[in-house]
Amino acid sequence: MTSSVQEQREALGKRLREIRRRAGITGRELARAKGWHESKISKLEYGVTRPSDSDIRAYCRHCDAGDQLVDLLATLHNIDTAYVEWRQELRTGMAQRQRQSNKAASHASLVRNWEPAMISGLLQTADYAAAVMSNVIDFYRIPNDLDEAVTARMERQRILYQRGKRFHFLLGEQALYTTFGDDRVMIGQLDRLYSILGMPRITLGIVPRAAKGLVVVENFFMFDDRLVKVEGHSAGIRITQPREIALYGRAFDVLASQSVTGDRARLLIRTAVESRNNS
Repeated sequence: MTSSVQEQREALGKRLREIRRRAGITGRELARAKGWHESKISKLEYGVTRPSDSDIRAYCRHCDAGDQLVDLLATLHNIDTAYVEWRQELRTGMAQRQRQSNKAASHASLVRNWEPAMISGLLQTADYAAAVMSNVIDFYRIPNDLDEAVTARMERQRILYQRGKRFHFLLGEQALYTTFGDDRVMIGQLDRLYSILGMPRITLGIVPRAAKGLVVVENFFMFDDRLVKVEGHSAGIRITQPREIALYGRAFDVLASQSVTGDRARLLIRTAVESRNNS
């Protein structure tokens, strides 16, 4: 078990302990009411034992915390699947992960994505994607299936043209300048972004580098209001808890309010292109 999973289990146990204490019920009283051994309470509340769905329901029912049941169950179900180390997920290469990533988007009506320093995978050119993936393969020392992975990423982009779906991409202005490949690759990628502006069902906003730091958050994808996928340096995290999803939704709205679109976004892209042409 990773330390992250254990920390989440301990955090869930702490919430159960707080629910019980706020209700004025001792651990012994709760154990007696449910016919549990007293040691089960401490094991659940200190993250030693993973609670079952029925355990969570028992806490909420006996501690008059029914309003927290849905969120607690979502937290429980998320614990063992939320944290996936990249070395584990990428152990067979990158192509399979590209195919898996498309599953979440295929079931969503609204896909939101914030990328502070690079271009979203759904908007990448093949050359840019190849440069990004080459770096990943080298850094994580995983099997080299670059050509297959790039093909899979390009196939993912077909979802942008499906009816009934909407996409809202937010990029930090730094994403226009972080170099993957060389100037030729970057200019091609910036031209691709320019062509995205105005496409039906797609909103592209750029948060200027001088924008105030009202919210500082890592890159993430939101699929409707049911799933958030966060990509950290060592692992990816899947978030399904409603209260945490709501926080990411608020962060996205704040960043969207700071972003520029349309002609103002085009100006930022042209400026980035000119900086490379003049270098």
